[in-house]
Amino acid sequence: MESGPWWALVTTWVVVNVVNVAQTVGFASRRRHGMAVNHAVGYLIAALAVPATAALVGQARAGSPWWVGSAVFDAFVVLMLVVDYLRPVQFRNPPRPAVLVPYLVLFFGSIVLMGASMYPANRSLWLVTVATSAALVASMTWALRQGTA
Repeated sequence: MESGPWWALVTTWVVVNVVNVAQTVGFASRRRHGMAVNHAVGYLIAALAVPATAALVGQARAGSPWWVGSAVFDAFVVLMLVVDYLRPVQFRNPPRPAVLVPYLVLFFGSIVLMGASMYPANRSLWLVTVATSAALVASMTWALRQGTA
């Protein structure tokens, strides 16, 4: 399977791993800082839509199907900006499935799709993404158990 130009693949890999690490810190900090760190992390994640979109264009122009991961990430960023920043909606606690389900599907869908793009190209780099994704899930699980997710 064609993965597109190397720069686009590496850009996608950087984006997914920065998102994983940043959101891991966000979840891990919730008990002490509430949503303050997550709010700042959101700005970083939104900024990452710029390189993700560049990678999307590079992969699409090369005929690679991996552009889909960046497209899903961009859709997540748009939803995040709307419900967390532009028109804030309380949807986490109590849960509002109409917002929470698409939010989580787009977020984790983008992680899986962007992370999977590295698998056929470089398994060592893909394993880094597996590790940062595992850290993200672990920190989210910890936050849920603490009642802060």
